[in-house]
Amino acid sequence: MIINTAKFGEIEVDESRVFDFVLPIIGFDELHKYVLLDPSPETLFKWLQSVEDTSLAFPVISVSSLNYDYSVDISDDVIQALDIKNSESLLVMNVTSIPQDNPKGTTINLLAPLIFNVDNQKAGQIVLSGSGYDISHPMFKEI
Repeated sequence: MIINTAKFGEIEVDESRVFDFVLPIIGFDELHKYVLLDPSPETLFKWLQSVEDTSLAFPVISVSSLNYDYSVDISDDVIQALDIKNSESLLVMNVTSIPQDNPKGTTINLLAPLIFNVDNQKAGQIVLSGSGYDISHPMFKEI
């Protein structure tokens, strides 16, 4: 499939790489189809591109690559919704906010990670209530 994105222009996406957000991203309940783009192998950041609204793309990162003390407890409801059979099929990403005028001010949403089941292409955003994690954790504070 070809999608014409605002950020990356026209790109070809294999439909088998499109994730169905059965647990929608907070504030974007009407959008369910996204693809993870890796435009530059030199960076830790990827982009979560909406297939339905091609003007929408979120910068995301795997916090595990940063060696943060971070754990995600997934409830039985989420396991069922995403049809999770084993933890090896999971990819956890977090949305980042990168200020254009100050990239060192980048923050990571640790409170509401994105959970991807790579076995069946189901995904969702969950909220880690009571975890003490922040929605705007400074990325460069711990590096």
